[in-house]
Amino acid sequence: MAAPTITDMNPDSTTAPLRWDIFCQVIDNFGDIGVCWRLAADLGARGHNVRLWTDDASALAWMAPGGAPGVQVCPWPQAAPADGPGDVVVEAFGCEIAPAFIAATADAARARPQKPLWINLEYLSAEGYVERCHRLPSPLMSGPGAGLTRWFFYPGFTAATGGLLREPDLCARQAVFDRARWRAHRGIAPEELAVSLFCYEPPALPSLLAALEHTPSHLLVTPGRATAAVQAIKNQNGLKPTPGKRGQLTFSYLAPCAQPHFDEMLWACDLNFVRGEDSLVRALWAGQPFVWQIYPQHDDAHHAKLHAFLDWLQAPPTLRRWHAQWNGLEPATALPPLARATLAEWHDCTRAARQRLLAQPDLLTQLLGFVVEKS
Repeated sequence: MAAPTITDMNPDSTTAPLRWDIFCQVIDNFGDIGVCWRLAADLGARGHNVRLWTDDASALAWMAPGGAPGVQVCPWPQAAPADGPGDVVVEAFGCEIAPAFIAATADAARARPQKPLWINLEYLSAEGYVERCHRLPSPLMSGPGAGLTRWFFYPGFTAATGGLLREPDLCARQAVFDRARWRAHRGIAPEELAVSLFCYEPPALPSLLAALEHTPSHLLVTPGRATAAVQAIKNQNGLKPTPGKRGQLTFSYLAPCAQPHFDEMLWACDLNFVRGEDSLVRALWAGQPFVWQIYPQHDDAHHAKLHAFLDWLQAPPTLRRWHAQWNGLEPATALPPLARATLAEWHDCTRAARQRLLAQPDLLTQLLGFVVEKS
Protein backbone atom coordinates (compact mmCIF):
# COMPACT_ATOMS: atom_id res chain seq x y z
CA MET A 1 0.00 0.00 0.00
CA ALA A 2 1.34 3.39 -0.94
CA ALA A 3 1.41 5.82 1.96
CA PRO A 4 -1.48 8.28 1.80
CA THR A 5 -0.63 11.81 0.86
CA ILE A 6 -1.82 15.12 2.21
CA THR A 7 -4.35 15.24 -0.64
CA ASP A 8 -6.25 12.52 1.18
CA MET A 9 -7.17 15.15 3.77
CA ASN A 10 -9.39 16.78 1.17
CA PRO A 11 -12.94 15.49 1.80
CA ASP A 12 -13.55 15.41 -1.96
CA SER A 13 -10.39 13.47 -2.75
CA THR A 14 -10.71 9.84 -3.80
CA THR A 15 -7.00 9.25 -4.49
CA ALA A 16 -5.10 6.56 -2.66
CA PRO A 17 -8.16 5.13 -0.84
CA LEU A 18 -7.45 3.13 2.29
CA ARG A 19 -9.10 -0.07 3.46
CA TRP A 20 -10.70 0.27 6.89
CA ASP A 21 -11.96 -2.36 9.31
CA ILE A 22 -14.31 -0.85 11.93
CA PHE A 23 -15.42 -3.03 14.83
CA CYS A 24 -18.61 -2.25 16.72
CA GLN A 25 -20.46 -4.25 19.37
CA VAL A 26 -24.02 -3.18 20.14
CA ILE A 27 -24.55 -2.93 23.88
CA ASP A 28 -28.21 -2.01 24.34
CA ASN A 29 -29.32 1.28 22.80
CA PHE A 30 -27.79 1.36 19.29
CA GLY A 31 -25.75 4.48 20.02
CA ASP A 32 -22.51 2.65 19.30
CA ILE A 33 -23.66 1.42 15.90
CA GLY A 34 -25.04 4.90 15.17
CA VAL A 35 -21.64 6.52 15.71
CA CYS A 36 -19.81 3.78 13.81
CA TRP A 37 -22.21 4.00 10.87
CA ARG A 38 -21.74 7.75 10.58
CA LEU A 39 -17.96 7.23 10.64
CA ALA A 40 -18.12 4.43 8.05
CA ALA A 41 -20.48 6.35 5.75
CA ASP A 42 -18.32 9.48 5.91
CA LEU A 43 -15.23 7.43 5.08
CA GLY A 44 -17.04 5.90 2.11
CA ALA A 45 -18.13 9.34 0.92
CA ARG A 46 -14.49 10.46 1.01
CA GLY A 47 -13.40 7.59 -1.26
CA HIS A 48 -12.28 4.97 1.26
CA ASN A 49 -13.36 1.33 1.49
CA VAL A 50 -14.87 0.17 4.78
CA ARG A 51 -15.83 -3.13 6.34
CA LEU A 52 -18.08 -2.50 9.34
CA TRP A 53 -17.96 -5.57 11.57
CA THR A 54 -20.82 -5.75 14.06
CA ASP A 55 -22.54 -8.32 16.25
CA ASP A 56 -25.97 -6.76 15.62
CA ALA A 57 -26.72 -4.95 12.38
CA SER A 58 -30.50 -4.96 12.85
CA ALA A 59 -30.73 -1.22 13.58
CA LEU A 60 -29.15 -0.38 10.22
CA ALA A 61 -32.35 -1.57 8.52
CA TRP A 62 -34.01 1.69 9.63
CA MET A 63 -30.96 3.80 10.51
CA ALA A 64 -29.35 3.42 7.08
CA PRO A 65 -31.82 1.56 4.83
CA GLY A 66 -29.98 2.51 1.64
CA GLY A 67 -26.53 1.60 2.89
CA ALA A 68 -23.64 3.81 1.81
CA PRO A 69 -21.13 3.74 -1.07
CA GLY A 70 -17.89 2.05 -0.13
CA VAL A 71 -19.28 0.47 3.06
CA GLN A 72 -19.76 -3.28 3.55
CA VAL A 73 -21.56 -4.48 6.68
CA CYS A 74 -20.14 -7.78 7.93
CA PRO A 75 -21.05 -10.14 10.80
CA TRP A 76 -18.72 -10.16 13.79
CA PRO A 77 -15.64 -12.19 12.78
CA GLN A 78 -13.75 -14.82 14.70
CA ALA A 79 -10.82 -14.56 12.29
CA ALA A 80 -9.52 -12.20 9.64
CA PRO A 81 -10.92 -12.57 6.11
CA ALA A 82 -8.86 -14.20 3.38
CA ASP A 83 -7.41 -10.89 2.21
CA GLY A 84 -6.30 -10.01 5.73
CA PRO A 85 -6.94 -6.89 7.80
CA GLY A 86 -7.28 -3.48 6.24
CA ASP A 87 -4.83 -0.60 6.30
CA VAL A 88 -6.57 0.83 9.38
CA VAL A 89 -8.25 -1.21 12.11
CA VAL A 90 -10.64 0.76 14.33
CA GLU A 91 -11.71 -0.80 17.61
CA ALA A 92 -14.71 1.31 18.65
CA PHE A 93 -15.53 1.92 22.31
CA GLY A 94 -13.31 -0.76 23.76
CA CYS A 95 -14.95 -3.71 22.02
CA GLU A 96 -12.72 -6.78 22.01
CA ILE A 97 -11.57 -7.94 18.59
CA ALA A 98 -11.19 -11.68 18.20
CA PRO A 99 -7.63 -12.86 19.00
CA ALA A 100 -7.33 -14.50 15.57
CA PHE A 101 -8.02 -11.18 13.82
CA ILE A 102 -5.47 -9.45 16.06
CA ALA A 103 -2.93 -12.15 15.25
CA ALA A 104 -3.57 -11.65 11.53
CA THR A 105 -3.01 -7.92 12.00
CA ALA A 106 0.32 -8.65 13.69
CA ASP A 107 1.28 -10.95 10.82
CA ALA A 108 0.39 -8.25 8.31
CA ALA A 109 2.50 -5.75 10.23
CA ARG A 110 5.51 -8.03 9.81
CA ALA A 111 4.82 -8.88 6.14
CA ARG A 112 3.67 -5.59 4.63
CA PRO A 113 5.88 -2.61 3.85
CA GLN A 114 3.09 -0.43 5.25
CA LYS A 115 1.93 -1.76 8.61
CA PRO A 116 -1.78 -1.73 9.53
CA LEU A 117 -2.62 1.02 11.99
CA TRP A 118 -4.68 -0.06 15.01
CA ILE A 119 -6.82 2.67 16.57
CA ASN A 120 -8.99 2.48 19.66
CA LEU A 121 -11.79 5.01 19.13
CA GLU A 122 -12.93 5.98 22.62
CA TYR A 123 -16.15 7.33 24.14
CA LEU A 124 -16.93 11.03 24.04
CA SER A 125 -16.27 13.13 27.14
CA ALA A 126 -15.42 16.71 28.10
CA GLU A 127 -13.38 15.60 31.11
CA GLY A 128 -9.75 16.67 31.42
CA TYR A 129 -8.26 13.22 30.93
CA VAL A 130 -9.40 13.25 27.28
CA GLU A 131 -6.84 15.86 26.25
CA ARG A 132 -4.14 14.03 28.22
CA CYS A 133 -4.87 10.61 26.72
CA HIS A 134 -5.71 11.58 23.14
CA ARG A 135 -3.26 10.05 20.60
CA LEU A 136 -1.33 8.08 23.24
CA PRO A 137 0.25 4.76 22.17
CA SER A 138 -0.30 1.44 23.92
CA PRO A 139 2.38 -1.07 22.78
CA LEU A 140 1.36 -4.73 23.08
CA MET A 141 4.16 -6.76 24.60
CA SER A 142 2.45 -10.17 24.66
CA GLY A 143 -0.52 -12.09 23.33
CA PRO A 144 -1.68 -12.42 19.72
CA GLY A 145 -0.95 -8.75 19.03
CA ALA A 146 2.59 -8.74 20.41
CA GLY A 147 4.64 -6.12 18.58
CA LEU A 148 1.66 -4.00 17.59
CA THR A 149 0.84 -0.57 18.93
CA ARG A 150 -2.74 0.38 19.64
CA TRP A 151 -3.34 4.13 19.49
CA PHE A 152 -6.01 5.86 21.56
CA PHE A 153 -8.11 8.39 19.69
CA TYR A 154 -10.52 10.46 21.77
CA PRO A 155 -13.42 12.45 20.37
CA GLY A 156 -13.90 15.70 22.21
CA PHE A 157 -14.99 19.30 22.29
CA THR A 158 -11.68 21.15 22.32
CA ALA A 159 -8.83 21.69 19.87
CA ALA A 160 -6.63 19.32 21.90
CA THR A 161 -8.96 16.36 21.24
CA GLY A 162 -10.08 14.40 18.20
CA GLY A 163 -13.14 16.56 17.59
CA LEU A 164 -16.65 15.46 16.59
CA LEU A 165 -18.06 13.68 13.56
CA ARG A 166 -19.29 16.22 11.02
CA GLU A 167 -19.93 15.38 7.39
CA PRO A 168 -18.42 17.88 4.93
CA ASP A 169 -21.87 18.78 3.55
CA LEU A 170 -23.66 19.11 6.90
CA CYS A 171 -23.77 22.92 7.05
CA ALA A 172 -24.86 23.12 3.41
CA ARG A 173 -27.75 20.72 4.05
CA GLN A 174 -28.83 22.72 7.07
CA ALA A 175 -28.69 25.96 5.11
CA VAL A 176 -31.28 24.76 2.55
CA PHE A 177 -33.51 22.92 5.03
CA ASP A 178 -37.13 24.16 4.91
CA ARG A 179 -38.01 24.21 8.61
CA ALA A 180 -41.52 25.65 8.17
CA ARG A 181 -42.45 23.04 5.57
CA TRP A 182 -41.16 20.19 7.76
CA ARG A 183 -43.26 21.39 10.70
CA ALA A 184 -46.38 21.97 8.65
CA HIS A 185 -46.14 18.50 7.10
CA ARG A 186 -46.25 17.00 10.61
CA GLY A 187 -49.17 19.07 11.81
CA ILE A 188 -47.18 21.40 14.06
CA ALA A 189 -49.00 24.72 14.30
CA PRO A 190 -46.90 27.89 13.95
CA GLU A 191 -47.63 28.95 17.55
CA GLU A 192 -46.77 25.54 19.04
CA LEU A 193 -43.53 24.77 20.83
CA ALA A 194 -42.10 21.77 18.94
CA VAL A 195 -40.26 19.45 21.32
CA SER A 196 -38.47 16.21 20.38
CA LEU A 197 -38.09 13.51 23.03
CA PHE A 198 -35.30 10.93 22.75
CA CYS A 199 -34.61 9.64 26.26
CA TYR A 200 -34.30 6.69 28.61
CA GLU A 201 -36.60 7.02 31.65
CA PRO A 202 -35.75 10.44 33.09
CA PRO A 203 -37.14 11.06 36.58
CA ALA A 204 -38.32 14.53 35.53
CA LEU A 205 -40.42 13.29 32.59
CA PRO A 206 -43.77 13.68 34.44
CA SER A 207 -42.79 17.26 35.31
CA LEU A 208 -41.94 17.97 31.67
CA LEU A 209 -45.30 16.67 30.45
CA ALA A 210 -47.10 18.70 33.10
CA ALA A 211 -45.20 21.85 32.09
CA LEU A 212 -46.00 21.37 28.41
CA GLU A 213 -49.72 21.00 29.11
CA HIS A 214 -49.95 24.70 29.94
CA THR A 215 -48.60 26.12 26.69
CA PRO A 216 -49.33 25.20 23.07
CA SER A 217 -46.82 22.39 22.53
CA HIS A 218 -46.26 19.45 20.20
CA LEU A 219 -44.21 16.56 21.57
CA LEU A 220 -42.51 14.31 19.02
CA VAL A 221 -41.80 11.05 20.87
CA THR A 222 -39.17 8.76 19.39
CA PRO A 223 -39.77 4.99 19.33
CA GLY A 224 -38.50 2.57 21.94
CA ARG A 225 -37.79 3.63 25.48
CA ALA A 226 -39.04 7.20 25.07
CA THR A 227 -42.43 6.03 23.82
CA ALA A 228 -42.68 3.40 26.56
CA ALA A 229 -41.83 5.97 29.24
CA VAL A 230 -44.44 8.47 28.03
CA GLN A 231 -47.14 5.85 27.66
CA ALA A 232 -46.43 4.48 31.14
CA ILE A 233 -47.05 7.94 32.63
CA LYS A 234 -50.24 8.38 30.63
CA ASN A 235 -51.47 4.95 31.74
CA GLN A 236 -50.81 5.84 35.38
CA ASN A 237 -52.95 8.92 34.93
CA GLY A 238 -55.78 6.93 33.39
CA LEU A 239 -55.34 8.35 29.91
CA LYS A 240 -55.22 6.35 26.72
CA PRO A 241 -51.59 6.02 25.53
CA THR A 242 -52.44 7.11 22.00
CA PRO A 243 -51.57 10.12 19.87
CA GLY A 244 -53.74 13.14 20.62
CA LYS A 245 -54.02 16.07 23.02
CA ARG A 246 -53.62 16.52 26.76
CA GLY A 247 -54.37 20.07 27.79
CA GLN A 248 -52.50 22.20 25.27
CA LEU A 249 -49.99 19.41 24.58
CA THR A 250 -50.23 17.35 21.40
CA PHE A 251 -48.49 13.97 21.23
CA SER A 252 -47.02 12.35 18.11
CA TYR A 253 -45.36 8.94 18.32
CA LEU A 254 -42.70 8.51 15.66
CA ALA A 255 -41.55 5.48 13.71
CA PRO A 256 -37.85 4.56 13.45
CA CYS A 257 -36.14 6.71 10.85
CA ALA A 258 -32.88 7.06 8.98
CA GLN A 259 -30.13 9.18 10.49
CA PRO A 260 -30.58 12.15 8.09
CA HIS A 261 -34.27 12.33 9.00
CA PHE A 262 -33.43 12.30 12.70
CA ASP A 263 -31.07 15.21 12.08
CA GLU A 264 -33.86 17.12 10.33
CA MET A 265 -36.15 16.65 13.33
CA LEU A 266 -33.52 18.23 15.57
CA TRP A 267 -33.16 21.15 13.14
CA ALA A 268 -36.93 21.68 13.06
CA CYS A 269 -37.73 21.57 16.80
CA ASP A 270 -37.60 24.43 19.28
CA LEU A 271 -36.27 22.15 22.04
CA ASN A 272 -34.60 18.75 21.78
CA PHE A 273 -34.25 16.17 24.51
CA VAL A 274 -31.42 13.83 23.51
CA ARG A 275 -29.56 10.95 25.08
CA GLY A 276 -26.24 9.14 24.82
CA GLU A 277 -23.44 10.22 22.51
CA ASP A 278 -24.57 10.34 18.89
CA SER A 279 -27.71 12.42 19.42
CA LEU A 280 -25.83 14.83 21.71
CA VAL A 281 -23.41 15.62 18.88
CA ARG A 282 -26.28 16.01 16.42
CA ALA A 283 -28.09 18.34 18.83
CA LEU A 284 -24.99 20.53 18.98
CA TRP A 285 -24.83 20.71 15.18
CA ALA A 286 -28.57 21.48 15.08
CA GLY A 287 -27.91 24.63 17.08
CA GLN A 288 -31.31 24.48 18.85
CA PRO A 289 -31.87 24.43 22.65
CA PHE A 290 -31.41 20.93 24.05
CA VAL A 291 -31.29 18.92 27.27
CA TRP A 292 -29.03 15.86 27.37
CA GLN A 293 -29.70 12.68 29.29
CA ILE A 294 -26.30 11.12 29.82
CA TYR A 295 -26.00 7.33 29.90
CA PRO A 296 -26.27 6.41 33.61
CA GLN A 297 -23.45 4.43 35.22
CA HIS A 298 -23.87 2.35 38.36
CA ASP A 299 -21.07 4.15 40.22
CA ASP A 300 -22.43 7.60 39.28
CA ALA A 301 -19.31 8.34 37.23
CA HIS A 302 -21.62 10.03 34.74
CA HIS A 303 -22.18 12.89 37.19
CA ALA A 304 -18.65 14.24 36.72
CA LYS A 305 -18.92 13.68 32.98
CA LEU A 306 -22.14 15.71 32.83
CA HIS A 307 -20.71 18.57 34.89
CA ALA A 308 -17.60 18.67 32.67
CA PHE A 309 -19.77 18.93 29.57
CA LEU A 310 -21.92 21.71 31.04
CA ASP A 311 -18.76 23.60 32.00
CA TRP A 312 -17.47 23.37 28.43
CA LEU A 313 -20.91 24.35 27.10
CA GLN A 314 -20.89 27.43 29.36
CA ALA A 315 -24.45 26.51 30.25
CA PRO A 316 -26.52 29.18 32.03
CA PRO A 317 -27.95 28.35 35.49
CA THR A 318 -31.41 27.39 34.22
CA LEU A 319 -29.93 24.92 31.73
CA ARG A 320 -27.70 23.40 34.42
CA ARG A 321 -30.70 22.95 36.69
CA TRP A 322 -32.71 21.27 33.96
CA HIS A 323 -29.82 18.89 33.31
CA ALA A 324 -29.42 18.12 37.01
CA GLN A 325 -33.10 17.25 37.44
CA TRP A 326 -33.45 15.50 34.07
CA ASN A 327 -30.52 13.24 34.98
CA GLY A 328 -31.58 12.62 38.58
CA LEU A 329 -28.75 14.57 40.21
CA GLU A 330 -31.38 16.69 41.96
CA PRO A 331 -35.00 15.92 42.91
CA ALA A 332 -37.31 16.39 39.95
CA THR A 333 -39.40 19.10 41.57
CA ALA A 334 -40.17 22.65 40.50
CA LEU A 335 -38.45 22.53 37.13
CA PRO A 336 -37.62 26.00 35.84
CA PRO A 337 -40.39 27.06 33.42
CA LEU A 338 -39.76 26.71 29.71
CA ALA A 339 -40.40 30.37 29.03
CA ARG A 340 -39.53 31.81 25.64
CA ALA A 341 -36.84 33.97 27.25
CA THR A 342 -35.30 30.86 28.84
CA LEU A 343 -35.26 29.01 25.54
CA ALA A 344 -33.73 32.05 23.83
CA GLU A 345 -30.90 32.02 26.37
CA TRP A 346 -30.36 28.29 25.76
CA HIS A 347 -30.42 28.90 22.02
CA ASP A 348 -27.67 31.52 22.28
CA CYS A 349 -25.59 29.13 24.40
CA THR A 350 -25.92 26.30 21.90
CA ARG A 351 -25.17 28.53 18.93
CA ALA A 352 -22.02 29.85 20.58
CA ALA A 353 -20.87 26.28 21.31
CA ARG A 354 -21.60 25.28 17.72
CA GLN A 355 -19.47 28.13 16.40
CA ARG A 356 -16.57 27.05 18.61
CA LEU A 357 -16.85 23.53 17.26
CA LEU A 358 -17.10 24.64 13.62
CA ALA A 359 -13.77 26.42 14.04
CA GLN A 360 -12.13 23.04 14.76
CA PRO A 361 -11.44 20.19 12.32
CA ASP A 362 -14.01 17.39 12.39
CA LEU A 363 -13.15 13.98 13.81
CA LEU A 364 -12.67 12.15 10.52
CA THR A 365 -10.44 14.84 9.06
CA GLN A 366 -8.30 14.61 12.18
CA LEU A 367 -8.34 10.82 12.05
CA LEU A 368 -7.17 10.84 8.43
CA GLY A 369 -4.41 13.26 9.38
CA PHE A 370 -3.38 10.93 12.17
CA VAL A 371 -3.19 8.02 9.72
CA VAL A 372 -1.02 10.10 7.39
CA GLU A 373 1.26 11.02 10.29
CA LYS A 374 1.73 7.41 11.47
CA SER A 375 2.08 5.84 8.01
